[in-house]
Amino acid sequence: MKHYSIFTAIGSMKLASKHALITGITGQDGAYLSKLLIDKGYKVFGLHARRSTDTLWRLRDLDVENEVKLLNGDLTDLSSLLRAIENSAASEVYNLGAQSFVGTSWEQPVVTANVTGVGALNVLEAVRLVNPQARFYQASTSEMFGLIQETMQSETTPFYPRSPYGVAKLYAHWMTINYRESFGLHASSGILFNHESPLRGIEFVTRKVTDAVARIKQGKQKKLLLGNIDAKRDWGFAGDYVEAMWLMLQQETADAYVVATGLTTTVREMCRIAFAHVGLNLEDHIVVDPKLYRPAEVEVLLGNPEKAKAKLGWVAKTNLETLICMMVDADMLRVAKE
Repeated sequence: MKHYSIFTAIGSMKLASKHALITGITGQDGAYLSKLLIDKGYKVFGLHARRSTDTLWRLRDLDVENEVKLLNGDLTDLSSLLRAIENSAASEVYNLGAQSFVGTSWEQPVVTANVTGVGALNVLEAVRLVNPQARFYQASTSEMFGLIQETMQSETTPFYPRSPYGVAKLYAHWMTINYRESFGLHASSGILFNHESPLRGIEFVTRKVTDAVARIKQGKQKKLLLGNIDAKRDWGFAGDYVEAMWLMLQQETADAYVVATGLTTTVREMCRIAFAHVGLNLEDHIVVDPKLYRPAEVEVLLGNPEKAKAKLGWVAKTNLETLICMMVDADMLRVAKE
């Protein structure tokens, strides 16, 4: 432990604010955050679990694949996290890594708990041991609100998660607060509501919809099967939301912030925007499949971003129609190349 304390004193002075470590760097948010930080002059390191499939395509899409340095590691392996924080000498650590698909969390609850929940604890512990002066960001989620206790959810709204994913994220959220209060870490949480982009995974409903719209328009698919299309979500653009992450770590005091648009829209209306963008009628192509409903539904999520606006100066810049049309256009190009 003494070795890490010595490193902390020396490494943090030498490399100050220009080194950042991102877990989940190959995901949507990791890619956009990498680009943001690189554009700001940071040297970006990413924790990268080896996979046989290509996981770097998002970084490639944003032209930053060759600008980031990947470090072998896994959220479930504390030793690899200790090495990553030491080797990166990061003064900012962004924990974006997780098993992040709500649906999968019912099928793999133990994996979700270990990666999404305990994985965050491992990163916090590694920061505490290696460089406690580093600033830490935890990717929390609106899914922690679950069965909503207030019409508009803020930082003070009681949590009631309705999935193994939400429960695991809530554990990580409270551990972040605990490490901040117990050990004095500069550890902040961003309670991000749904945020989408052309880089979103195909398993998420927005990309499922925009990909299907492109395929239907090009004659490669006929119908789109969906679950609860009357569920309401607060959707924003991931490229906007990563700026809020960075802003949190520039504050003198760590805290938790809701990051949202303050507007909620049904899945049905989101689909209407997507289909209309290519001149199609959603009623002609959507089939509601009860098998796709969640075991415990979250009917409405609506975030109150006033604290982020007041303290960070952050507001969402991209409206839902612009976002969905951007995603449809990207999928039209992808599908055409198949």
